[in-house]
Amino acid sequence: MSAATPVPDERTIYSSRRAGGVDDPAWPVFSEHVMGLLRTAGEVLHPRAGELLWDAGDPYDLNLVLTGGVQLVDRRDDRVVFVVEAGDFVGELGMLMGQRAFLPGVAMPDTTLLRVPVDELRRLVEISGEFSDVLLSALDARRRLLTRLGEGGLVLAGDDDRDLHQLQDFAQRNQIPYRTVLRADADAWAELAKTCELPAAGAAVVTGQRRVLAAPTTRDLATALGIDLWSVTDGSTCDLLVVGAGPAGLAAAVYGASEGLDVVVVEDVAIGGQAGSSSRIENYLGFPRGVSGAELARSAMLQAVKFGTRLASPRAVTALARDADGRFRVTLDGELDVLAAAVIVAGGVRYRRLALPGLADLEGRGVYYAAGQLEAPLVAGRNAVVVGGANSAGQAALFLARQASHVHVLIRRDDPGATMSNYLLQRLAHHDRITVHPRSELTEVHGTDRLTGLVWRDHADDRDVHLDAAAVFLLIGAEPCTTALPAAGVELDGKGFVVTHDGYATSQPGLFAVGDVRAGSVKRVASAVGEGSVVISAVHAYLAGLETT
Repeated sequence: MSAATPVPDERTIYSSRRAGGVDDPAWPVFSEHVMGLLRTAGEVLHPRAGELLWDAGDPYDLNLVLTGGVQLVDRRDDRVVFVVEAGDFVGELGMLMGQRAFLPGVAMPDTTLLRVPVDELRRLVEISGEFSDVLLSALDARRRLLTRLGEGGLVLAGDDDRDLHQLQDFAQRNQIPYRTVLRADADAWAELAKTCELPAAGAAVVTGQRRVLAAPTTRDLATALGIDLWSVTDGSTCDLLVVGAGPAGLAAAVYGASEGLDVVVVEDVAIGGQAGSSSRIENYLGFPRGVSGAELARSAMLQAVKFGTRLASPRAVTALARDADGRFRVTLDGELDVLAAAVIVAGGVRYRRLALPGLADLEGRGVYYAAGQLEAPLVAGRNAVVVGGANSAGQAALFLARQASHVHVLIRRDDPGATMSNYLLQRLAHHDRITVHPRSELTEVHGTDRLTGLVWRDHADDRDVHLDAAAVFLLIGAEPCTTALPAAGVELDGKGFVVTHDGYATSQPGLFAVGDVRAGSVKRVASAVGEGSVVISAVHAYLAGLETT
């Protein structure tokens, strides 16, 4: 990037200037009281015109523009993506979570900034309800804006295959703004290749620093963005470590942190857990028009961060043991240890894989384990098949039917009423582009580069059904995420779920289990949230007992 300030042109896609006096939650007007708080916590800076305030990949703080402005620039082509003007501030949700900057910031002429360090920002959020409400609403609105526009300096590139889909799914479920460039789009690929050296094969990540990651894992992507570990290092300590960031884990984090506990949440896939991939949840209290799992997860994550929760994702718990001093030593990915006075296991469950020939080879290329915004366009005008009889399968079928020519739902049972809510059953039964097939199971999948068709066995009519299909969505059964628990002496039932007593206590004092991972739990979002919030009282009682011994 040159030292001179880039000149905005027709490619500039957004300005913070408020037009016509219309309120925009992304660009709030701070009251005099809030401005006073910010002034006491920050310092005034007078950067030169064209000065690089921070680069892509750098940690950054809140920068309130007093005069002049700040341009956020895509370094690949020096394009001005955003212009933040006087009266507005630079910052978005990742800032509070320790995430590095997506885009470089460049000072415009005659600029004066009030810079407030992130640590001070968190302190102000804690002590001022007015500031907390305005700031968090703005940060949430900005993340949604960036995600919608696909403007965050991050490019996911490659072929339309499993590896690329895995990166897209991780970015989307973690609300990370990105855009996709496919090799099949020769012009877009050539344009991207002008700015960086792309691999000849496989998926790649191109960061806002023009750094190229070849054949990256989701962990590589998270590390490049600075989001895999937030204020968590080897030997970090906390009052409470929560394993899993689904509804139960996030509820535990919100209630624990809001009541003064130092909370760390570890999630190995994406914030929101399995519920985060639900296209629409209609029977959750307080949302009469329904809410997507991703939206619910984002709001819960924002609440948890607001109260000081630290997040580590994607990180898996590979070992758990009790030290001589009574604390739990929780090992993440075999690399670092976190010491916790108490632990809540809320790892939930994963959908089972079917042992069908060729199925694994087609994952991400027509075989999926979630039906969201990423997958829906793939079935436009074609057949889709959903395998499963729980609420998640019903929600997926209704969502896919918006674009698919027809959706077939395969259920092993005679009566799906035992596992699916009545309102979903009624909608499936009366939808002209959805057919439910009881006593049916998937037996074959076909395709080389992508799924082209499949076969299921209709036991009711004693026949095989062949169908050309764009995609099949496997939402069957569930296996609990409890790999590290047997070695820690935690009692599991015959199916691998955690056995609890006296509420949510496990066989290990100080270790609790809530949500779908718990034996006998009700597999509903509302019940998971309830368990996650209620268990905190048991945690407090346990910690109080430690203090008196």
